[in-house]
Amino acid sequence: MQAVLLPQAFRRRICLPESISTNSFAGRVLISGGDLFDRFFRRRKGGPARGEDLETTIEVPLAEIARGGEETVRTTRLATCAACKGTGAAAGTTPRNCDACHGSGQHISRRQDGAMVVQYVTACSACHGAGTIIEKPCSECGGRGKVECVETLEVGIPIGADEGTVLRIAGRGLPSRGASGTPGDLLVTLYTKPDPRFERHGADLWHTATLQLPDAVLGTSLDVPTLNGNASVKVPQGMQPDSVLRLSGKGLPRFGRRGHGSLFVRLRMQVPEQLSAEERKLYERLQTLTHK
Repeated sequence: MQAVLLPQAFRRRICLPESISTNSFAGRVLISGGDLFDRFFRRRKGGPARGEDLETTIEVPLAEIARGGEETVRTTRLATCAACKGTGAAAGTTPRNCDACHGSGQHISRRQDGAMVVQYVTACSACHGAGTIIEKPCSECGGRGKVECVETLEVGIPIGADEGTVLRIAGRGLPSRGASGTPGDLLVTLYTKPDPRFERHGADLWHTATLQLPDAVLGTSLDVPTLNGNASVKVPQGMQPDSVLRLSGKGLPRFGRRGHGSLFVRLRMQVPEQLSAEERKLYERLQTLTHK
Protein backbone atom coordinates (compact mmCIF):
# COMPACT_ATOMS: atom_id res chain seq x y z
CA MET A 1 0.00 0.00 0.00
CA GLN A 2 1.25 3.49 -0.86
CA ALA A 3 1.60 5.56 2.30
CA VAL A 4 1.93 9.33 2.46
CA LEU A 5 4.88 10.73 4.40
CA LEU A 6 3.70 13.65 6.49
CA PRO A 7 5.75 16.87 6.47
CA GLN A 8 7.64 17.76 9.63
CA ALA A 9 5.30 20.68 10.44
CA PHE A 10 2.33 18.34 10.39
CA ARG A 11 4.13 15.85 12.63
CA ARG A 12 4.88 18.57 15.16
CA ARG A 13 1.25 19.64 15.17
CA ILE A 14 -0.28 16.19 15.50
CA CYS A 15 2.26 13.83 16.98
CA LEU A 16 3.07 15.85 20.06
CA PRO A 17 2.20 15.06 22.71
CA GLU A 18 2.59 11.40 21.87
CA SER A 19 -0.31 10.31 24.10
CA ILE A 20 -3.61 12.15 23.80
CA SER A 21 -6.33 11.09 26.20
CA THR A 22 -9.41 9.97 24.30
CA ASN A 23 -11.39 11.58 27.10
CA SER A 24 -10.42 14.93 25.60
CA PHE A 25 -12.94 14.40 22.82
CA ALA A 26 -16.37 15.79 23.53
CA GLY A 27 -18.90 13.06 24.17
CA ARG A 28 -22.08 12.90 22.16
CA VAL A 29 -25.51 12.19 23.65
CA LEU A 30 -27.98 10.21 21.59
CA ILE A 31 -31.43 10.96 22.98
CA SER A 32 -34.72 10.03 21.38
CA GLY A 33 -37.41 12.60 22.11
CA GLY A 34 -37.29 15.55 24.51
CA ASP A 35 -34.18 17.62 25.05
CA LEU A 36 -31.33 18.03 27.50
CA PHE A 37 -33.52 20.25 29.70
CA ASP A 38 -35.57 17.16 30.58
CA ARG A 39 -32.47 15.39 31.87
CA PHE A 40 -32.02 17.87 34.69
CA PHE A 41 -35.63 18.67 35.58
CA ARG A 42 -37.40 15.47 36.53
CA ARG A 43 -40.98 16.65 37.17
CA ARG A 44 -43.54 16.32 34.43
CA LYS A 45 -46.16 19.04 34.09
CA GLY A 46 -49.25 18.12 36.05
CA GLY A 47 -47.80 14.83 37.31
CA PRO A 48 -45.56 13.25 39.93
CA ALA A 49 -41.79 13.50 39.90
CA ARG A 50 -40.01 11.38 37.33
CA GLY A 51 -37.53 8.77 38.52
CA GLU A 52 -33.81 9.48 38.49
CA ASP A 53 -31.63 8.34 35.61
CA LEU A 54 -29.26 5.41 36.11
CA GLU A 55 -25.79 5.63 34.56
CA THR A 56 -23.35 2.93 33.52
CA THR A 57 -20.36 2.53 31.18
CA ILE A 58 -19.20 -0.16 28.77
CA GLU A 59 -16.00 -0.72 26.78
CA VAL A 60 -16.46 -1.55 23.11
CA PRO A 61 -13.77 -3.18 20.92
CA LEU A 62 -12.51 -1.15 17.96
CA ALA A 63 -13.69 -3.77 15.49
CA GLU A 64 -17.27 -3.46 16.78
CA ILE A 65 -17.14 0.33 16.66
CA ALA A 66 -16.03 0.03 13.03
CA ARG A 67 -18.92 -2.18 11.96
CA GLY A 68 -21.58 -1.51 14.59
CA GLY A 69 -23.27 -4.24 16.59
CA GLU A 70 -24.64 -5.01 20.03
CA GLU A 71 -23.14 -5.12 23.50
CA THR A 72 -24.62 -6.71 26.61
CA VAL A 73 -25.23 -4.37 29.55
CA ARG A 74 -25.96 -5.78 33.00
CA THR A 75 -27.46 -3.45 35.60
CA THR A 76 -28.79 -3.75 39.12
CA ARG A 77 -31.52 -1.25 39.97
CA LEU A 78 -34.63 -0.62 42.01
CA ALA A 79 -37.85 -1.25 40.12
CA THR A 80 -41.51 -0.77 40.94
CA CYS A 81 -42.86 -3.78 42.82
CA ALA A 82 -45.14 -5.72 40.51
CA ALA A 83 -47.14 -7.23 43.38
CA CYS A 84 -48.36 -3.92 44.82
CA LYS A 85 -47.73 -1.70 41.75
CA GLY A 86 -45.56 0.56 43.84
CA THR A 87 -48.09 1.36 46.57
CA GLY A 88 -46.31 -0.73 49.21
CA ALA A 89 -49.65 -2.14 50.42
CA ALA A 90 -50.65 -5.80 50.38
CA ALA A 91 -52.98 -7.05 47.67
CA GLY A 92 -56.59 -6.04 48.29
CA THR A 93 -55.60 -3.07 50.48
CA THR A 94 -54.63 0.53 49.84
CA PRO A 95 -52.64 3.03 51.89
CA ARG A 96 -54.83 5.48 53.84
CA ASN A 97 -54.23 9.15 54.32
CA CYS A 98 -52.23 10.04 57.39
CA ASP A 99 -54.51 11.49 60.08
CA ALA A 100 -51.72 13.59 61.56
CA CYS A 101 -50.92 15.58 58.41
CA HIS A 102 -54.13 14.92 56.42
CA GLY A 103 -52.13 13.45 53.54
CA SER A 104 -49.76 16.38 53.03
CA GLY A 105 -46.71 14.64 54.54
CA GLN A 106 -45.78 17.90 56.28
CA HIS A 107 -46.20 19.73 59.54
CA ILE A 108 -46.40 23.50 59.25
CA SER A 109 -45.85 25.81 62.19
CA ARG A 110 -45.67 29.59 62.35
CA ARG A 111 -43.92 31.97 64.72
CA GLN A 112 -44.33 35.71 65.01
CA ASP A 113 -41.00 37.53 64.94
CA GLY A 114 -41.80 41.22 65.31
CA ALA A 115 -43.62 42.34 62.18
CA MET A 116 -42.59 39.18 60.34
CA VAL A 117 -44.21 35.74 60.46
CA VAL A 118 -41.74 32.84 60.12
CA GLN A 119 -43.16 29.57 58.80
CA TYR A 120 -41.48 26.23 59.51
CA VAL A 121 -42.16 23.14 57.39
CA THR A 122 -41.04 19.71 58.65
CA ALA A 123 -41.75 16.13 57.57
CA CYS A 124 -44.65 14.48 59.32
CA SER A 125 -43.29 12.21 62.06
CA ALA A 126 -46.26 9.82 61.79
CA CYS A 127 -45.92 8.97 58.09
CA HIS A 128 -42.28 10.13 57.62
CA GLY A 129 -43.34 12.54 54.91
CA ALA A 130 -45.17 9.99 52.76
CA GLY A 131 -48.65 11.39 53.45
CA THR A 132 -50.07 7.87 53.74
CA ILE A 133 -50.03 5.03 56.22
CA ILE A 134 -49.59 1.42 55.10
CA GLU A 135 -51.42 -0.76 57.59
CA LYS A 136 -50.69 -4.04 55.83
CA PRO A 137 -47.37 -3.95 53.92
CA CYS A 138 -46.81 -5.89 50.72
CA SER A 139 -45.04 -9.19 51.43
CA GLU A 140 -42.87 -8.87 48.29
CA CYS A 141 -41.32 -5.47 48.95
CA GLY A 142 -41.95 -5.04 52.69
CA GLY A 143 -43.95 -1.88 52.11
CA ARG A 144 -41.24 -0.03 50.18
CA GLY A 145 -43.06 -0.25 46.84
CA LYS A 146 -39.75 -1.11 45.15
CA VAL A 147 -37.69 -4.26 44.68
CA GLU A 148 -34.12 -4.79 43.50
CA CYS A 149 -33.82 -6.39 40.09
CA VAL A 150 -30.96 -7.42 37.83
CA GLU A 151 -31.45 -6.74 34.13
CA THR A 152 -29.48 -7.80 31.08
CA LEU A 153 -30.00 -5.61 28.03
CA GLU A 154 -28.66 -5.68 24.48
CA VAL A 155 -27.51 -2.20 23.49
CA GLY A 156 -27.01 -1.21 19.86
CA ILE A 157 -23.58 0.31 19.11
CA PRO A 158 -23.71 2.97 16.36
CA ILE A 159 -21.11 2.67 13.60
CA GLY A 160 -18.12 4.86 14.38
CA ALA A 161 -19.48 5.89 17.79
CA ASP A 162 -17.38 8.67 19.29
CA GLU A 163 -15.53 8.24 22.57
CA GLY A 164 -17.93 9.18 25.37
CA THR A 165 -21.11 8.73 23.32
CA VAL A 166 -24.10 8.37 25.64
CA LEU A 167 -26.99 6.10 24.68
CA ARG A 168 -30.32 6.66 26.42
CA ILE A 169 -32.60 3.67 27.07
CA ALA A 170 -36.00 4.97 28.09
CA GLY A 171 -37.68 3.64 31.24
CA ARG A 172 -34.73 1.59 32.49
CA GLY A 173 -33.65 3.96 35.23
CA LEU A 174 -34.82 4.31 38.84
CA PRO A 175 -38.53 4.31 39.65
CA SER A 176 -40.42 7.44 40.60
CA ARG A 177 -41.01 8.11 44.28
CA GLY A 178 -44.71 8.30 43.48
CA ALA A 179 -46.61 5.16 42.59
CA SER A 180 -48.02 6.73 39.41
CA GLY A 181 -44.80 8.38 38.27
CA THR A 182 -42.67 7.25 35.36
CA PRO A 183 -39.20 5.73 35.82
CA GLY A 184 -36.01 7.44 34.72
CA ASP A 185 -33.79 6.33 31.87
CA LEU A 186 -30.62 4.26 31.65
CA LEU A 187 -27.69 6.27 30.29
CA VAL A 188 -24.93 4.08 28.82
CA THR A 189 -21.61 5.79 28.12
CA LEU A 190 -19.43 4.12 25.48
CA TYR A 191 -15.65 3.97 25.77
CA THR A 192 -13.14 2.32 23.46
CA LYS A 193 -11.70 -0.93 24.79
CA PRO A 194 -7.88 -0.66 24.89
CA ASP A 195 -6.20 -2.30 21.91
CA PRO A 196 -2.42 -2.95 22.08
CA ARG A 197 -2.09 -2.28 18.35
CA PHE A 198 -3.68 1.16 18.17
CA GLU A 199 -4.31 4.45 19.89
CA ARG A 200 -7.63 6.03 19.01
CA HIS A 201 -7.97 9.78 18.38
CA GLY A 202 -11.46 10.44 17.06
CA ALA A 203 -11.85 8.53 13.79
CA ASP A 204 -8.08 8.27 13.37
CA LEU A 205 -5.92 5.38 14.58
CA TRP A 206 -2.22 5.52 15.47
CA HIS A 207 0.20 2.61 15.35
CA THR A 208 3.89 2.60 16.31
CA ALA A 209 6.25 0.50 14.17
CA THR A 210 9.91 -0.25 14.84
CA LEU A 211 12.36 0.32 12.01
CA GLN A 212 15.86 -1.14 11.86
CA LEU A 213 18.61 1.38 11.18
CA PRO A 214 19.65 -0.02 7.77
CA ASP A 215 16.00 -0.06 6.68
CA ALA A 216 15.61 3.58 7.69
CA VAL A 217 18.60 4.49 5.55
CA LEU A 218 17.85 2.34 2.50
CA GLY A 219 14.05 2.06 2.66
CA THR A 220 11.96 -1.09 3.06
CA SER A 221 8.44 -2.48 3.28
CA LEU A 222 6.59 -3.03 6.54
CA ASP A 223 3.53 -5.08 7.43
CA VAL A 224 1.31 -2.97 9.69
CA PRO A 225 -1.99 -4.00 11.28
CA THR A 226 -5.28 -2.44 10.22
CA LEU A 227 -8.86 -3.16 11.27
CA ASN A 228 -9.12 -5.44 8.23
CA GLY A 229 -5.90 -7.41 8.51
CA ASN A 230 -2.30 -6.49 7.76
CA ALA A 231 -1.28 -4.05 5.03
CA SER A 232 2.14 -3.78 3.37
CA VAL A 233 3.49 -0.23 3.55
CA LYS A 234 6.44 1.06 1.54
CA VAL A 235 8.89 3.02 3.68
CA PRO A 236 10.97 5.51 1.65
CA GLN A 237 14.71 5.72 2.15
CA GLY A 238 16.18 8.27 4.52
CA MET A 239 13.54 7.97 7.25
CA GLN A 240 14.15 10.12 10.33
CA PRO A 241 13.19 9.18 13.92
CA ASP A 242 9.47 9.71 14.64
CA SER A 243 8.58 10.07 10.96
CA VAL A 244 4.88 9.48 10.36
CA LEU A 245 3.25 7.68 7.45
CA ARG A 246 -0.44 8.18 6.73
CA LEU A 247 -2.77 5.54 5.29
CA SER A 248 -5.93 7.39 4.28
CA GLY A 249 -9.25 5.66 4.85
CA LYS A 250 -7.79 2.98 7.15
CA GLY A 251 -9.21 4.48 10.35
CA LEU A 252 -12.70 4.27 11.84
CA PRO A 253 -15.90 5.37 10.09
CA ARG A 254 -16.68 9.00 10.86
CA PHE A 255 -19.60 9.10 13.28
CA GLY A 256 -22.65 10.62 11.62
CA ARG A 257 -20.67 11.54 8.50
CA ARG A 258 -19.36 9.92 5.37
CA GLY A 259 -15.87 8.54 5.02
CA HIS A 260 -13.26 7.08 7.33
CA GLY A 261 -10.40 8.44 9.35
CA SER A 262 -6.76 7.61 8.67
CA LEU A 263 -4.23 5.19 10.10
CA PHE A 264 -1.04 6.98 11.13
CA VAL A 265 2.12 4.91 11.47
CA ARG A 266 4.78 6.46 13.71
CA LEU A 267 8.27 5.08 12.95
CA ARG A 268 10.67 4.43 15.80
CA MET A 269 14.32 3.61 15.10
CA GLN A 270 15.98 0.62 16.74
CA VAL A 271 19.70 1.07 17.34
CA PRO A 272 21.47 -2.29 17.83
CA GLU A 273 22.92 -2.77 21.32
CA GLN A 274 25.12 -5.72 20.42
CA LEU A 275 26.95 -6.33 17.16
CA SER A 276 28.49 -9.39 15.61
CA ALA A 277 32.08 -9.15 14.45
CA GLU A 278 30.98 -8.74 10.84
CA GLU A 279 28.43 -6.06 11.72
CA ARG A 280 31.03 -4.14 13.73
CA LYS A 281 33.40 -4.12 10.76
CA LEU A 282 30.65 -2.81 8.51
CA TYR A 283 29.70 -0.03 10.93
CA GLU A 284 33.36 0.91 11.43
CA ARG A 285 33.79 1.09 7.65
CA LEU A 286 30.68 3.25 7.41
CA GLN A 287 32.00 5.50 10.20
CA THR A 288 35.26 5.94 8.32
CA LEU A 289 33.42 6.88 5.16
CA THR A 290 31.19 9.32 7.03
CA HIS A 291 34.11 11.26 8.50
CA LYS A 292 36.12 11.54 5.30
